[in-house]
Amino acid sequence: MPHVEILQLLVSPVHRLSGRPGEGLPELPPGERVTTAEVRAGLGIVGDRYFNHPAHRNASITLMAAERLPGPYPADLLRTRRNVLLRGVDIDALIGTTVCLDCGFGPVELELRSAARPCAWMDTTLGPGAQRALRGGGGVRCRPLTDGVLAVGPAVFEVRTREQPGNTTHGT
Repeated sequence: MPHVEILQLLVSPVHRLSGRPGEGLPELPPGERVTTAEVRAGLGIVGDRYFNHPAHRNASITLMAAERLPGPYPADLLRTRRNVLLRGVDIDALIGTTVCLDCGFGPVELELRSAARPCAWMDTTLGPGAQRALRGGGGVRCRPLTDGVLAVGPAVFEVRTREQPGNTTHGT
């Protein structure tokens, strides 16, 4: 199984990017970056603004690959508003799969459901041209399938094969 690194975790209790991007960057409190995050199946990250939010149950956690951040833009979840910043896997290429991250506290399974498309705020929070540069690489919205803990540092990463409906195997 390949190893990846979780560079940052963000647990933000409120949505901070409101108004118009042209009005400037609001203050982004550094205390929202954490070293561990508790994940609950079907609900999201405990304490995050999308935790147990009915409209976001299938997209309550966002993963982003640090390698997708273009040019001089800082690798900072406060600016991208994603929950998990990974190094070592092209997470955007895995939409439609189920993956497992194990940071040493047991596996956390995540269903990678859809692209987290970059919005106009990226040009304000990261720098001019960031929204366009992140198209196709802005991260992935996930539904957590198991409870567990994610932690900054090395992690084992695995793509799990999903069983197709009606497809069963029997021992002989």
